[in-house]
Amino acid sequence: MSIIEEQLQAILGMKTIAVIGLSPNPARTSHGVSHYMQHSGYTIIPVNPGHDEIMGLTAYARLADIPGPVDIVNVFRRPEYTPEVATEAVAIGAQALWLQLGIRNEEALRIAHDGGLLAVEDRCIKIEHWRLMGRGQIQTPE
Repeated sequence: MSIIEEQLQAILGMKTIAVIGLSPNPARTSHGVSHYMQHSGYTIIPVNPGHDEIMGLTAYARLADIPGPVDIVNVFRRPEYTPEVATEAVAIGAQALWLQLGIRNEEALRIAHDGGLLAVEDRCIKIEHWRLMGRGQIQTPE
């Protein structure tokens, strides 16, 4: 098994996901991915300053506003915003930074790694979860 596969398994074994840029619109990718992850046993925490509630869940303006621990920070924002998100993820003690499919930023990855976080870029958490679960390699959080 590759280091990347081991890292993906470690991240997908976590259970609380703060979703940066989660849209209330069911047609948006962030909504569909978060819905899938929620129904796969993960706790979803919306982070979107434009909304008080998304998917029936309390939405927060920023990571620092979340009252409890966050395992994964899943990012649906343009690459230029990801270093700030990575810095915030380190500051709140998150365990992983996940930049969704199409999002790459070396500075954000460096910040995450330097802060002790596992980090993934340019991959969809839903696709990776489905792929790994389909092979029976990991268990969904309870």
